[in-house]
Amino acid sequence: MLDPVTVFQKYESLRSRLPYFNTPTTTIEINSMLEIVSEIDVFVFDAFGVLNIGEELIPGADLALKTLRNMDKQVRVLTNAASYDKSGAEKKFLDLGLYFATEEIITSRDAALEDVTPGLWGVITAEADNLSDLKTEYIRLTDTQPDFDKVDGFLFLSTNGWNPKKQLLLRDSISKNERPVIIANADLVAPRENGFTLEPGFYGHDLMDLGASTVKFFGKPYSAVYKLLAKSLSEFSGDKIAMFGDSLHTDILGAAAQGWKTVLVTKDGLFSGFDTKSFCEGSGIFPNWRLDRINP
Repeated sequence: MLDPVTVFQKYESLRSRLPYFNTPTTTIEINSMLEIVSEIDVFVFDAFGVLNIGEELIPGADLALKTLRNMDKQVRVLTNAASYDKSGAEKKFLDLGLYFATEEIITSRDAALEDVTPGLWGVITAEADNLSDLKTEYIRLTDTQPDFDKVDGFLFLSTNGWNPKKQLLLRDSISKNERPVIIANADLVAPRENGFTLEPGFYGHDLMDLGASTVKFFGKPYSAVYKLLAKSLSEFSGDKIAMFGDSLHTDILGAAAQGWKTVLVTKDGLFSGFDTKSFCEGSGIFPNWRLDRINP
């Protein structure tokens, strides 16, 4: 059974594979995001644990976004969810009661697809994913070993339907013939209504633990997804951008590596029910601010 302590320890064991960063040595406690609006012009939100838990909206998230827009603040979503294309992401947020323009949603899938080169790719994704945004030849990988062996690279978008048996097929194929492995969601886990699910990042690091050298991660905390976001924010300096996230090793570390300000949101996500101070001290990853929820 996964719990926040186990997940934290796993991330800590992978620190050598994460970007270099500088964070503050202390954290300021705030009760509302309105306490920092005079310092911040761009508010960037993680999805899971900040705006929603699974298919449920976190109370107050809709009002928080409305409040920021009424103050003429820039709002973005920066998510490692790679199971659906941009239109699917827009629909997911609309179903939650949240409206975001297309350019306000930046996903790890967007960044990963920019790295896909011509060739035949083996795609690991949910059955419902129509892959309309993938502009290359591909086959969907299931549990047929010859399919794993004949592709030119692997694109890992979703763990929906993935299991240890299929991971063994991937391991075996990579051990015989190393090819690019694009991990489109760098998260190890994601918080859901009933606990944590393993995400593509977990399986990518499993391959690296076995010696694979062609695994490449996309999404927070890695830089490519931030560069996509920055394209629409070129007039803002990093110290005017704040990342709101529930994970120290992805949201906070990744944003700090970009020179952004950071806010650790604690009530509903990865560290729900835990005192995050001990995790900050144990990792040396300190956000600028700590907040229960993104209430206005």
